[in-house]
Amino acid sequence: MKRREFITLLGGAAASCGSWPRAAHAQQPAMPVIGLLGSATADWYADRLRAFREGLGETGYVEGRNVTIDYRWAEGRNDRLPPLAAELVQQQVALIATLGNTSSAQAAKAATSTIPIVFRIAADPVEVGLVASLARPGGNLTGVTTLGVEVGPKQLALLHELVPAATVVALLINPTNPALAETQSRALPAAARTLGLTLHVLTASTDRDFDAVFASLAQLRAGALVIGVDAFFNSRSERLAALAARHALPTVSAYQEFTAAGGLMSYGGSIVASSRQAGVYAGRILKGEKPADLPVMQSTKVSLVINLKTAKALGLNVPITLQAATDEVIE
Repeated sequence: MKRREFITLLGGAAASCGSWPRAAHAQQPAMPVIGLLGSATADWYADRLRAFREGLGETGYVEGRNVTIDYRWAEGRNDRLPPLAAELVQQQVALIATLGNTSSAQAAKAATSTIPIVFRIAADPVEVGLVASLARPGGNLTGVTTLGVEVGPKQLALLHELVPAATVVALLINPTNPALAETQSRALPAAARTLGLTLHVLTASTDRDFDAVFASLAQLRAGALVIGVDAFFNSRSERLAALAARHALPTVSAYQEFTAAGGLMSYGGSIVASSRQAGVYAGRILKGEKPADLPVMQSTKVSLVINLKTAKALGLNVPITLQAATDEVIE
């Protein structure tokens, strides 16, 4: 063999060897992409995102290592959810996750009947039309429910126990989230009548609505306020707690973020724990299980949190029996 031919053969062999890793790499399966549809902002979802990633980790998935998460944020505007859901469908993500807000789960369902969807909501998913039943969801959705809407009457009863002199109370709902708003508008008036209270239903869906709401509360001579279950209200906990303090109005929310921000009291389910379970379900679906075969999980744990500093500022004496029933007291 001539020297030139030998060198040519070596060069060809080296080129072939160099192409093997590239060919093998090209044949590796693409990393699955989870489309996360959020009703608020990344900052507000920080705790539930952390929990969701932990749940994914339990099934062997780590963001950036063997799964990618593509985020879409509606920033408190429910009208943005349908186009954001459509974007994720166009991206052909492997799965869509919604970790709060019934409207986000409904937007995802309306956008696709084939891509698996895992939700975390505070409403009955059967009643709001997401699944056929809790045990057998059917279709392409499953997820976790957190006690939220169901505990509204209990929130009212706790507020009445803490502020028995308040015979006129109000409920704040978000009309752009009709699934939750309508349910709460039915349940709370009935509970108020049982307690001998007069209940007014007020609405807010944007930041600029809040000042008008609290002005109305003063005109109605409302002595207490129940903040309805809604992701937008939760994302505005600091603003609502500040307004309640400014107007010296005893207020209860479903979310612990409200009492942490200075609100008087919260009573509701754990968003963090249910977000973790949603992560587990997402991982199981990525591994091949079908949403239709995964029953909707019901989180039955609820927590009562009272901010004693706020109670003192409002001139309220928290009964010992109520303090004993709390899961956390903020002093």
